[in-house]
Amino acid sequence: MAMLADLIEEEEMVSSLPEAARAMFRLMLDLLAGLKGKIADLDREIARRAREDEVSRRLMGIPGIGPITATAIAALAPPAETFAKGRDFAAWLGLTPLQRSTGGKRNLDATSKMGERTLRRLIIIGSSAVVLQASKRGAPRGSWLEQMLARKPRVLVTVALANKMAGIVWGATCKAGELQSAGRSQGVILAGLRSSEV
Repeated sequence: MAMLADLIEEEEMVSSLPEAARAMFRLMLDLLAGLKGKIADLDREIARRAREDEVSRRLMGIPGIGPITATAIAALAPPAETFAKGRDFAAWLGLTPLQRSTGGKRNLDATSKMGERTLRRLIIIGSSAVVLQASKRGAPRGSWLEQMLARKPRVLVTVALANKMAGIVWGATCKAGELQSAGRSQGVILAGLRSSEV
């Protein structure tokens, strides 16, 4: 924005633009600056709320999930007890493949995208950030992520990681002691994806 403001004030630009256009551009720059300030205020409020909420704090411990995704999951997702396992939560988000199976022959199609659009988008953005960092810096040795990056294109790994992250999110939102499978299986997956290692 500062570059645009400087450009409007340059002598060449001043002489080539009509006065009404210069005034309109200045007005637009002022509006953009105001919006930028409001966005920063909202970001601070979201971060504050995420720090205060126990579920959001647990979710932010998962690589690829920050305050915005954590508060969105806490606000939009049904209670974890609604789902029997993490795969059910991933299906609710629309991250699992469509099944077109017949006669004992299993055919899996592309992801269904038939769930909560906002959360699915946020989880895919987070998983793509984790995959991008892992492809640049290297994934932890022997981890699931390293094996996937060695075998498949980054796009497919991102979708697979998003599906796995949904299971991890489900496990993180489960209260301690409830749903025994969440603590064991999801904890093992999470151990291989610690943010300090990725």
